[in-house]
Amino acid sequence: MATAEKDNISSSSSDKEKTEEVHEYPTKTADQPSHLDKLDTYATTNLNAIFENPLAGLSREALMEDVEEFCRKFDLMDQIDAFRKGALVAQNPSQIRNITELSPEDLNVLEREKTHKWSQPWRLYWLVAMCSLAAAVQGMDETANNGAVPIYQPYLNIQSQTPSDPTEPRGRFTQKKADLLIGLVVGAPYLSCAVLGCWLTEPLNRYFARRGAIFITCGIAAVASIWEGVANSWVNLFLARFVLGLGIGPKSSTVPVYSAECAPAPIRGALVMQWQVWTAFGIMLGNIMGVAFGGLEDKISWRLMLGSTVVLPLIVMAQVFFCPESPRWLIEHNKIKKAFKSYRVIRFTDVQAARDLYYSYVGVQLEREVNKGKNLFTMFIELFTIPRNRRATWATWIIMFGQQFCGVNVIAYYATNIFLNGGYSMNSALLAAMGTGILNWVFALPAFFTIDTFGRRNLLLVTFPFLAICLFWTGFSFWLDPPPAGTQVSKSNRRLGMITTGMYLFECFYSPGMGPVPFSYSAEAFPLHVREVGMSWATATTWCFNFILALTWPLLLSAFKPQGAFGWYGAWCLILWVLVFLFMPETKALTLEELDQVFGAPTWKHTRYQFKNLNWHVQTVFLRKKLPPLPPFYQGAERLNEA
Repeated sequence: MATAEKDNISSSSSDKEKTEEVHEYPTKTADQPSHLDKLDTYATTNLNAIFENPLAGLSREALMEDVEEFCRKFDLMDQIDAFRKGALVAQNPSQIRNITELSPEDLNVLEREKTHKWSQPWRLYWLVAMCSLAAAVQGMDETANNGAVPIYQPYLNIQSQTPSDPTEPRGRFTQKKADLLIGLVVGAPYLSCAVLGCWLTEPLNRYFARRGAIFITCGIAAVASIWEGVANSWVNLFLARFVLGLGIGPKSSTVPVYSAECAPAPIRGALVMQWQVWTAFGIMLGNIMGVAFGGLEDKISWRLMLGSTVVLPLIVMAQVFFCPESPRWLIEHNKIKKAFKSYRVIRFTDVQAARDLYYSYVGVQLEREVNKGKNLFTMFIELFTIPRNRRATWATWIIMFGQQFCGVNVIAYYATNIFLNGGYSMNSALLAAMGTGILNWVFALPAFFTIDTFGRRNLLLVTFPFLAICLFWTGFSFWLDPPPAGTQVSKSNRRLGMITTGMYLFECFYSPGMGPVPFSYSAEAFPLHVREVGMSWATATTWCFNFILALTWPLLLSAFKPQGAFGWYGAWCLILWVLVFLFMPETKALTLEELDQVFGAPTWKHTRYQFKNLNWHVQTVFLRKKLPPLPPFYQGAERLNEA
C-alpha cells in the first residue's frame, strides 16, 4: 500500500520534463501594474491555474480600478455600476452574499442561476433550438444516404459484372472496383471534411463570425442536398457529396463552440452534450426518410431520400438571423459594446451580462498574451512536445479513432445493405434500419445523467466489451440458415431475428458511451491555450477514420463476408478497451487545475496504477476479500468543480 501511495501525483516530481511549477498569483495594490500586465511574469507557470479564475488574486481596490478603466476605454460608463457588481461576482462567485453592493433583486437572480438553472431567457432557448437543428442537419446528412445506396446502385450503374444475385443486371465494373466506388460515394463527405472542411473552420469564423459560418455551411448543405437529388451519374453524386462535406466539417466545429460561448456556466456542459443527442435525432430522421420514400418507384425514391435533407438547413438559415452573435467572438474582435448587447439578450439582468462580459474579456486578454508570437504550426507542435499536452493528445486520439473503429458508422451508412444481405426485403430492410436510428437517439438521452456521475472512462470500459459481443453476434448470425439458392431473401426468422437483435443491442450500448464521450472528453482534455488546435486535431482524426470506414466496408464485406467484416470491428472494440484502460485518464467534474494534475502524471505511473486498481477489484469483487481502499491516484480527485 505504501507503494501505491507513492504513485500519487503529489509525489510525481520525477516528471520534470517540461512540466510547469505552480506559483501563487499575487495580490495587486493600487500602485502596481494591472493584473493583465503581470501575465508575462507568469508565462512559464501553470497557465491553467491562472485561467481557472484570473480575477481571484486581485484586491478589491485593484479590481474596481480595472473595471473603471475597462468601462472608460469601451464607452460603457453608463453601465459602470453593473460592471462593478459583475466583476465582484466573477471574482468570488461562491460568496455573493458577502458582496454588499448587490441588491436583494441581484442576489435573487444570481442564486436562481444555481437553484433554477434551466430558467433562462427565451432568446437563449431559441439559440439552443437553432443549434439543435443544426446538429440534426448533420445527422440527417449522414444517414439519408443509407436507404438510398442499394436503390441508386443500378440506376447509376455502380454494379459488378458478376452480381451476387442472378436477378440483378450486369454492371460495367469488376466487383472490387464496384465496391470501391460505392465506398467512395458514401465516404465523399468525410473525405472532404478531412482534407478541406476542417481547415475552412478558422477562416469562415474569422471573416463571417459564428452566425455567418453557420449560415454559409447550412447553405452549402442545402445546395448539396438538391444536387444529390438530381445527380445523373456516380461522378455527379460523388461531387455533390464532396461539396456536402464542406458544410459538414466547419458546421460540426462551429455550432458546439457557438452554443458553449453563449450558454451560462451551470448549463454549458449539458448544451455541449446537445450536439451529440440531436445529431442522433438527425440520424433517426434520415432513416425515417428512407422508410417514408421507400415505397415509391425506385427511380424517384432514392432522389427524394437524398433531397429531403434540404429542409432542415433552410430552417436553420432562417433561425440564425434572429440569434445574437457570439459575445466571445465579438470580444475577440474588440467589439465590446456589441458583445454587451449580445449578452444582454441571453441574460436576464445587466449584472449577469456585465459579469460574463468582463470575465470573458479578461480571459481573452490572457489568451492573447499566452499565444503572442505563436501560430497554428507552433501550437500544433506543442501538442506533441510538451508531456502534459502529449498525453491529452494521445488520449483524445484513442477515443476519436475508437468512435469510428468501434463500427458504429458501418450501421449508420450501410444498415439497409446489411439487412438486405441478411435476408430482408427492401421495405423490411428500410424499416429495420429506421429502428437503429431510433435506438441511437433514445439511448443517447441517459448520457445526460451518467457522463458526469459514472464518468467518461468508466462508461467506455463498461460498454466496449458489449459492443464487441454485439458485433460478433451480428456477424456470426450470418451463418444461420442462409437464403435459398437464387434469392437474397431468407425464410428463417431465427437468422433475421439474430442479426436484428445484434445490431439493435449495439446501438443501445453505443449511444450512452462512445456516442457522447469522445467530443466531451476532447473538449476538456487540452489546456485552454492550445484547446482550439487540440480540438482541430481531434476532429480531423474522427473525420479521417470516418472516411476510411465508409470507403473500406464494401471491400471488407466482399473479401471476408459479413462474419469477418463484423469480426474485424469487434476485435477493434477489445483492443480499444485495452487502450482506454491503460492510457485514458478520467476527467469528470475536475477543474482546469486538477486536469493539469491528471495529464501531468507520467504515463507509466498511470498504467501501473490501473493494473493495481484492476487487481484490487478482482480481489474484492470476485474473490470476496476484504482489503483496505486503494489510495486515489490523483491528489484532489475527490474534489468536484463547484461551478
